[in-house]
Amino acid sequence: MVHGTHNAVEDSRNKDIKIYINGEFFTRENAKISVLDSGYLVGDGIWEALRLHKGVLVFLQDHLDRLWQSAATVGMQFPFTKEELVAEVWKTLKLNNMHDDVHVRIMITRGIKKTPSQDPRLTISGPNVVILPEYKKASPESKEKGITLFTSTIRRGSPDYLDPRLNCHSKLHEVQALIQAIEAGADEALMLDVNGFVATCNATNFFIVKDEEVFTSTGQYCMNGITRAKVIEACKINNIPCHQKDFSLFDVYGADEAFVTGTFGGLTPVTKIDGRQIGDKPFGDFTRKLSGLYHDLIDKAVLNG
Repeated sequence: MVHGTHNAVEDSRNKDIKIYINGEFFTRENAKISVLDSGYLVGDGIWEALRLHKGVLVFLQDHLDRLWQSAATVGMQFPFTKEELVAEVWKTLKLNNMHDDVHVRIMITRGIKKTPSQDPRLTISGPNVVILPEYKKASPESKEKGITLFTSTIRRGSPDYLDPRLNCHSKLHEVQALIQAIEAGADEALMLDVNGFVATCNATNFFIVKDEEVFTSTGQYCMNGITRAKVIEACKINNIPCHQKDFSLFDVYGADEAFVTGTFGGLTPVTKIDGRQIGDKPFGDFTRKLSGLYHDLIDKAVLNG
């Protein structure tokens, strides 16, 4: 069985979901995009992931701001406003009668090409918009077990050629890193930046705990994670020292605890890195405390609607 940060509780309702494509709805089997789509041809697309928790799209404004920043970065013009996109998301959720424990993936590509090409001027349609909602509750067994990491030789890119903060469809280097980790017997990959400092994982952000202080990368070479930002915010609110700085594998191997963050899984503990045991239990006490503080922010977001 595949083990990692995206392990979810099986839910039979997912076989009957309706998927939004450009204003229409399709079953999973019939949800299709043209082979001339920019995302399929050259990875020219951006995406966002949201969680529906107790009827509320949690941290919605943060996700929308990140999506619009991604669009500006790649020079993609949206023919709709944030409010109009959110309305389509809610339409999709209501059609599927979804209220809780839902993961929503929004994918937007530049559109259909006249012919296979990188050239955006050969795009002959508006952006293709897909909204894919699934019943996805993180597996509690996987969270308690934790994950193992292997440090990949594939580095996170420099901001001057593919900024790691960009949520784009071009993920091949992260897939390569993950394949290395899997072949080494680990669950997921730890990735270094171009200077050899710890940056992020292939699909999540990375933190370590040492002497009840929290450390994560500078943020220049890692994904612009909303959950990462919320953990940093939770530390600030609760007077927990949290440092965004360069650190190396030397610091990682000597950490008291380590964990990764992501929209789907929240905080997931790390038990081993490159075969070295991290901490004295699968789910460290400090990581568990931080996970609780993160969920307090989710509860506050739900309360505020």
